[in-house]
Order: sequence, then C-alpha cells, then structure tokens
Amino acid sequence: MKQDNKEKKKAEEKKNRTLKGVVVSDKIDKTIVVAVNRLKLHPKYKKKYKVTKKYKVHDEKNEFHIGDKVTIVECRPLSKDKRWKVI
Repeated sequence: MKQDNKEKKKAEEKKNRTLKGVVVSDKIDKTIVVAVNRLKLHPKYKKKYKVTKKYKVHDEKNEFHIGDKVTIVECRPLSKDKRWKVI
C-alpha cells in the first residue's frame, strides 16, 4: 500500500511540471516548438547567463502560432521527441 501511494505521488509531481515559453515554430502538424529561457549561475564567476532550450509540444487543434506565449505541461511520450502538451 505504501509503495502504491509513493508511486502515485511521483506520477503527480511529474505531471504537474510546467514551463512557460514562446512558440518559435508551428510548421509541423499538431506540433509546435517552444523555446524556454532560464537564467543559470556560472559556478566560478557567479554571473547569471541565459540558457534556451527548445521543446516539441503537442498542439491538437493547431491553434498556436509563432510568437505566442504558452504554458506547457509534461505528459506521457506522444512520439520520439514529444513529451509535453499545451495548457
């Protein structure tokens, strides 16, 4: 019983992982590419710098276009690269 509860909590934590970003491509059918920016601290010089990562995101209705700000949430694997959905 206790193991089942722990597994459920882990699954819920992973599902609730959300990121905010900007759509940079909408050329693929039912998929958009979202660029997520974050600040990282350099270990030696203690200076902050920007890091950008691109995620392929499932967009069922093709309603988002380049330049739109979106919130994405982690989900089960939908294809080789897609593991995120638009909220």
